[in-house]
Amino acid sequence: MPLKAYGVLIGRAVDTRREGAADTPHYQIQLTDDHGTHYRASVNVKSQEKPSDLLYLVSEDFRHPVTARLEGLADGWNTLPPGPGGPNLDFIRGNLFDHALMRALPPEVSGPDNDLADLLDHYVRRAVDDASARLYVFGERWGPETNVPDKVFGFLPGNGVHDVHMNQGNSSRFARDDGVWQDGGLLIHFPAQSRWVGVFLAFQSQQWHTDDVTGHVLVPAGGTVPEPGGGSVRIVAALVNPVGPDPEPENVTLINVSPGPVDLAGWRLVDRLGHACPLPPGALAAGACLTVALAGGAQLGNHGGEITLLDAEGLKVHGVSYTAAQAAREGWTVVF
Repeated sequence: MPLKAYGVLIGRAVDTRREGAADTPHYQIQLTDDHGTHYRASVNVKSQEKPSDLLYLVSEDFRHPVTARLEGLADGWNTLPPGPGGPNLDFIRGNLFDHALMRALPPEVSGPDNDLADLLDHYVRRAVDDASARLYVFGERWGPETNVPDKVFGFLPGNGVHDVHMNQGNSSRFARDDGVWQDGGLLIHFPAQSRWVGVFLAFQSQQWHTDDVTGHVLVPAGGTVPEPGGGSVRIVAALVNPVGPDPEPENVTLINVSPGPVDLAGWRLVDRLGHACPLPPGALAAGACLTVALAGGAQLGNHGGEITLLDAEGLKVHGVSYTAAQAAREGWTVVF
């Protein structure tokens, strides 16, 4: 079953703690909201399953339509309803980053800048030192725990968020936590720099092809992260905002990067809300491009969105995202 209380905690980071000796150590962050309520974000830095080192990816200049969808949310805890319509994170369907760029990092190693706790400290301490910075911590809430002080920072009542990592494609041991559009993550907004930093974590025991309803593993074997450039067909461009009134003739351009032809029968393009456009059946030659006029209800909104390519078995081959700024120029094609 999915997480019981998924959402995003928005607040200012005021303190941090590292847990280096525990069996399942965490990087702990103390936050406060505009109402003076205290929270603790408990971020895993080690897995209970082998391999124990977590996969991580940091985007130093994170640009994705999800940041615009966070506008208007209040400081403090915000429960997010399931589904793709809001600012929920989904590492597979949300096209937040290229999974092939994730790397493993140990939780705690002597010396500077060589473990996951160091990496988290590097970015969170910047936010602690910047009073205008805000953390957006996605995961599952606990508390408030009346008359129970927080076990790390001591504030009362105990209150916070955990599961700040991928929450689907789990092994059978943790499959009960599987779900879609409920992945954890850490976004840091530095308003003075007009910059977002994204920190994304996953366990090496998790898999990257999951059921669209349950989040359970579809392909149990084959490695935890796709190989770089492993997809045979890739999305390279999209005409998101054509000239003229609605309905607009939007299109998406694909390229076959593999050395042989690819049969596109049964393949489809999917928009951010899950509406699908089938690809024309037939072989796409090696190195050839194909421009697909969107149909079947699939649409590319001008306020930012995601485009995903699925094969005949419904497995993700490639995915991209674009922001409202990229879609603002009418008639221009967005290149990925």
